[in-house]
Amino acid sequence: MKLVTSLLLTALSLGNSALAATTLTSEKAIISIEKVADGLSHPWGMSVMPDGNLLVTERSGNLRIISPAGQISEPIKGLPDIRVYGQGGLLDVQLDPDFASNQWIYFSFSEPLNNGKESSTAVARAKLNGDSLSDLEVIFRANPKIESPYHFGSRLVFDRQGNLFITLGDRGSRRQDAQTLDTHHGKVVRIRKDGEIPKDNPYINQEGALNEIWSLGHRNMQGAALNPQTGELWTHEHGPQGGDEINIARATKNYGWPLITYGEEYGGGKIGTTSQDGLEQPLYHWVPSIAPSGMLFYTGKQFDAWQGDLFVGSLKFSQLVRLELDGDKVTHEERMDIGQRVRDVEQGQDGVLYLLTDQPNGELLKLTPARK
Repeated sequence: MKLVTSLLLTALSLGNSALAATTLTSEKAIISIEKVADGLSHPWGMSVMPDGNLLVTERSGNLRIISPAGQISEPIKGLPDIRVYGQGGLLDVQLDPDFASNQWIYFSFSEPLNNGKESSTAVARAKLNGDSLSDLEVIFRANPKIESPYHFGSRLVFDRQGNLFITLGDRGSRRQDAQTLDTHHGKVVRIRKDGEIPKDNPYINQEGALNEIWSLGHRNMQGAALNPQTGELWTHEHGPQGGDEINIARATKNYGWPLITYGEEYGGGKIGTTSQDGLEQPLYHWVPSIAPSGMLFYTGKQFDAWQGDLFVGSLKFSQLVRLELDGDKVTHEERMDIGQRVRDVEQGQDGVLYLLTDQPNGELLKLTPARK
């Protein structure tokens, strides 16, 4: 696989990795920010491969491999039909935990109904063979499909048992669906790698409930990560106007949307209350909204002072947000100005941080300690 990938990248375009890096002084580190590659069309998700290359999605419908030196592959062939509109398109991507031996990748996308305007979040898996995919199968389809360009959610995270968590938005116009168990809107769901339902899912035997559901009452989760200390799934979601949240997504828990929120209607107007019995309070929230996207627990050795910190990208303020934790509590927040909308954050094998910027000419950035 490494040889095939190397040959694939050799013949393809080269990003602007030769440009001079910029330096950012943060609270606990002096950071060098290097542009690895540019020319990406609204890049959305990425996953680090065993050979150090990155598998990167473009919301416009392309899947590419980018080398640490900035070589960008041509689009990988073999993707399914994707409805690219509004916030929909090709979204997150994850490698199988056993990718090195089985070559399976998993990706989320907005899947059209009969090539029409209705769509929903779907997840497919396929084997990555050089410049193409094989053995493609859709393993999850959110129901129902509706005509809406909003709130696909779509982050993918494997748990320690090898099950796959999928975050799903409320689709914008169907916010009340987040409180029902007969749709996937506004839910975290959990499936097996082949699309089957784990036997210990919480609603597996409940009449009227979709068996994939793990938690409910979410608005639009565009960040998710497994806490390396506890193995629990942490998520964040967009609030409406204010009220972005960080939650620990626990089985059967109801996170309240749209009954409780710290946000308000766009342009003003109350939505529910801020608390209600039986509904979970966020672990942390932002007012005003930062428009969060991407989430990472830092475990690398490049930045010793960041060990165990939680990183979140900010679309609205073009920042990387660093959160210090004490168990399940956020004790400090630092915002680092990147100057571009940060869509995703990932840790390289050597402990560097990679960022994707959400724009028509999107970039892959690399953060390392600045040389003294």
